[in-house]
Amino acid sequence: IAMAATRSVMRAVRVFEFGGPEVLKLQPDVLIPDPEENQVLIKVHACGVNPVETYIRSGSYARKPALPYTPGSDVAGVIERVGEGVAAFKKGDRVFTLDTISGGYADYAVAAASRTFPLSDNLDLKQGAAIGIPYFTAYRALCQKGRARAGESVLVHGASGGVGIATCQIARACGLKVLGTAGTKEGMNVVLRNGAHQAFNHREANYIDKIKEYTGMEGVDIIIEMLSNVNLAADLQLLSCAGRVMVVGSRGPVEINPRDTMSKESSIIGVSLFLATEEERRECARALLDGIEAGWLKPTVGSEYPLAEVARAHEDIIHSSGARGKMVLL
Repeated sequence: IAMAATRSVMRAVRVFEFGGPEVLKLQPDVLIPDPEENQVLIKVHACGVNPVETYIRSGSYARKPALPYTPGSDVAGVIERVGEGVAAFKKGDRVFTLDTISGGYADYAVAAASRTFPLSDNLDLKQGAAIGIPYFTAYRALCQKGRARAGESVLVHGASGGVGIATCQIARACGLKVLGTAGTKEGMNVVLRNGAHQAFNHREANYIDKIKEYTGMEGVDIIIEMLSNVNLAADLQLLSCAGRVMVVGSRGPVEINPRDTMSKESSIIGVSLFLATEEERRECARALLDGIEAGWLKPTVGSEYPLAEVARAHEDIIHSSGARGKMVLL
């Protein structure tokens, strides 16, 4: 009886109030959730940490979950049980998710079968946890909203993190000329290893001039922007005629001169994976699963943290000196 009782609970991170990283509480005795119709229960091996999860936790994000909640969308693991109506998966299948229902910072997570995908043997489970939000966001920004075409150029501003690396790989596979920025030498090397033709250090005072010099009079067709509150005004100077800045991340307001958009008829376009239709999500999934099969989609895992150190992970993803791949909880 004692063994049966211990098996029905798990460790999970719970947030009881919005605030700093210290509100993330690892609880040892959370009930393991049951999958309902069209849902699966996954034994979690790794869960990706995304910047958006820190904004939600702080209470500053537009969408607030009901308290208490468990954060985490991008899990990779093994199917433990399936709910009624699920034919695509069975116990023991390796999978990754784009989203969870019960939260991914836990030993087990429930997800909708429609947001769960088979994980190829070409990738390990930590890499599986680095696919979801980063790669779906990158594909949405570049292909669905940015309408990238082969032969165009793209600048990935902040290219050494999860979304940045994903964008470099997708852009290279789509036949674009790929430029990326990072804040450290190691970060620049990561960017070059993942498909960029050229890398720039965005901590150098004159790096914008170096990009202008490299692109000449033409400028870049698309900029994928992770930190719009710092870079947006400079981005507008770097665009080609009819160029577009895709706003993927921002941590506050910024002042720009709208005249800079008029001189080139350029566009500033916001990107939110949350607003993708079911059809758009399926298109993303098909493209990415094809990329895994073809071998060009290979997530780079960066910092790894045990579940018990989740508060430090949330601190580091915002304040670390520079990303070198996707942060994961194990």
